[in-house]
Amino acid sequence: MPKTEPEPIRAPKTDHLLAPENCALVLIDYQPEQYRTVMSSSHEEIDLNVIALCKLATAYDVPLIVSTVGVDMGVNEGTAKQIMAELEGVQEIDRTGVNAWEDKDFREAVEATGRKKIVMAGLWTEVCLTFPTLDMLAEGYEVYPVADAVGGISAVSHDRAFDRMIQAGAQPVTAISFGSELMRNWARPASDQFRSVLQWYFPKRFELMKDGKI
Repeated sequence: MPKTEPEPIRAPKTDHLLAPENCALVLIDYQPEQYRTVMSSSHEEIDLNVIALCKLATAYDVPLIVSTVGVDMGVNEGTAKQIMAELEGVQEIDRTGVNAWEDKDFREAVEATGRKKIVMAGLWTEVCLTFPTLDMLAEGYEVYPVADAVGGISAVSHDRAFDRMIQAGAQPVTAISFGSELMRNWARPASDQFRSVLQWYFPKRFELMKDGKI
């Protein structure tokens, strides 16, 4: 018998998997100064996957927090324009410290979402992503670092940072696996939001591969 109907939706707020109702997306320090020193991945691949995260969070109404460092101090620029272009109405939270969790405004923004599952990406992997991940895990959050949307100053720095986060209990995801987990079932009407992102993502990815940029 053909299967055309979706399975029942599990209680999304208590689901052990990511769902639009139980998670938030956090992006940290996607600033020009950080990009210039990332060597573990191409800037184009990072952008592709960060923008995919933004599109997915927007499509599924996932709360989104963006933080920067050193902008108010006048030493750094804000979040890259290509990312902010996807985030209409989102206000950046600036900090002075490298560990976002030590910033009161950042902590309050995360707490205000009411979500304990935090999908997080940041530059560099070994500092701006790892430090808040370790702190948040220690405080009872579930943290999902996005492996293909981040980068470190070397492949070693990036890889060892993921070793450290995983050992502490982090659960790595990728941009498209995040979207698949939010969508969950192709027969649901909300699957169209995911299809729309995929229809943008793969042509862009193939174009970058053809040009040797990823």
